[in-house]
Amino acid sequence: MNKASLLTVVLLLMLALAGCDAPDGARRVSVPVVEAAAANADARQSTRAVAPDDAAERAPLKLPLVRPKIVVSKSGRRLMLYADGRLLRTYRAGLGLSPVEDKVRQGDRRTPEGEFYIFTKNNRSAFYLSLGLSYPNVEDAERGLRDGLITRAQYRSILRAQERRIAPPQNTALGGDIYIHGNGASSDWTWGCVALEDSDIKELFDAVPVGTTVVIEH
Repeated sequence: MNKASLLTVVLLLMLALAGCDAPDGARRVSVPVVEAAAANADARQSTRAVAPDDAAERAPLKLPLVRPKIVVSKSGRRLMLYADGRLLRTYRAGLGLSPVEDKVRQGDRRTPEGEFYIFTKNNRSAFYLSLGLSYPNVEDAERGLRDGLITRAQYRSILRAQERRIAPPQNTALGGDIYIHGNGASSDWTWGCVALEDSDIKELFDAVPVGTTVVIEH
């Protein structure tokens, strides 16, 4: 087993024990998933070895940003940072292992779609740095209640959290623990999170405050 594969196996074992900063479903680790993730790690390492590091060539962002906003294009595998309506940065992004459809339930490994906000910033993430997203949102809660995935009490709890712009319940059947974090963006490898290169998440982490709007588009 090469170094990248060994690191990936260790990482997945950490997820199994601790949850992704905990992408939901992380405890459902199987041998095929480990092998696929190891292959992805090899690809990421190869890409990093030949891709130029353009982060050092960027002009520093002028902080604080005015009305920052993040837009993620799932189909484009891109995360865009805006301020005052102007595009400042475009970063390559990796998605969940099932990247195409909208997230519906815990463990489906899909990256959610819709409008969210950053409810926390974690500088001690297992994936370098992370920004917590307010999934599930109101639309997710309404769908979950209609489909019988959550109780009315859970539905009300999600709505109260959204009104107060704090962390919504993360442990319902809808899933949770969706973050923007580091550890590489050259493939779709997360359990529903949005992954960036470490240099990119560092710049983003320093630029945006808690409460920043995040729109994830198909």
